[in-house]
Amino acid sequence: MSANNAFHIAVLAGDGIGPEVMAPAIEVLRKVEQKSGLSFRFTEAPAGANNYLATGKSMPDSTIKLCEEADAILLGACGLPSVRYPDNTEIAPQIELRFIFDLYAGVRPARLIPGVPSPIVGADQRGIDLVVIRESTEGLFASMGKGVVTHEDARETMVITRKTSERLFEFSFRLAERRKARGKPGALTCVDKANVFKAFAFFRGIFDEIAKKHPEVKTDRLYVDACSAMLVKRPWDFDVMVMENMFGDIVSDITASLIGGLGMAPSADIGDKYAVFQPCHGTAPDIMGQGKANPTGMILSAAMMLDWLADKHGVESAAEAGETIERAVDKIYAAGIKPMEFGGSNGTADIAKAVLGAL
Repeated sequence: MSANNAFHIAVLAGDGIGPEVMAPAIEVLRKVEQKSGLSFRFTEAPAGANNYLATGKSMPDSTIKLCEEADAILLGACGLPSVRYPDNTEIAPQIELRFIFDLYAGVRPARLIPGVPSPIVGADQRGIDLVVIRESTEGLFASMGKGVVTHEDARETMVITRKTSERLFEFSFRLAERRKARGKPGALTCVDKANVFKAFAFFRGIFDEIAKKHPEVKTDRLYVDACSAMLVKRPWDFDVMVMENMFGDIVSDITASLIGGLGMAPSADIGDKYAVFQPCHGTAPDIMGQGKANPTGMILSAAMMLDWLADKHGVESAAEAGETIERAVDKIYAAGIKPMEFGGSNGTADIAKAVLGAL
């Protein structure tokens, strides 16, 4: 086996249901390993609210060092509503990692899997297959921990820079091009509020500049309010969308709800060198330890990791392995698997067993 096919994965299971959904994802990767010629070395490390309670830090330095040395980072879910910093914000290593490793592109796919219910009429016939790209280090989140609060008012500052916007748009156009090569529309929409805020007009202007370098990609520009209205009426009209951090935070939750909810939604935060892969859902402490958690989002995040590793290292077998996982997930839902959030009886173990069987 080539050393180029061996990958070291940092595993941050986190809090709540994080460890419960991480375990099946690792099992799936182990199963893929047997058939693909790939090799994985998993190293677990602490992060999250429980680590903060024990040590006063969201992550030890050893966790950050591990993430720096690993080929990719798998993250379960971090934070608990009852555990907060002195300023009353939640413990959020997933956000801190974006700043530490400059993970500027938050990739949030939303694909309606056969057999999964959508609240959108006609979605089962028309399909939903889109990607939200959320800038993940600037925007309104650049003010995290820096806001000013007085007795009279509270102020946060939004930051949009040319350097990050250019990288974000180049990433977005490349993704649209890759999707077009795989038979998707390959269209890119810039979502903003350029009619009201100078910062968003600046953002859109940079998008227009980068668009000239990619004439083969069809482009559009939409205000975020109009975009949100269109998403809940005709989501099949969208392919790839790129937007500021806070808008992406909100819109990606909308798109996840169109494909069955956060339990079905994978995600990645990607930079020039590092990447973190995690489900869109939170730690769900209300169902922790009950075997109810849906591991699908975590499993599909692992598939996204394989596709990224393939693109980064030129290992085509990793991309094929990621597609194999997606096909297995499609197969079990088409065959009738029904997670508890859909009113079904299938919990974590059932879903994991079915995916492993489909592989």
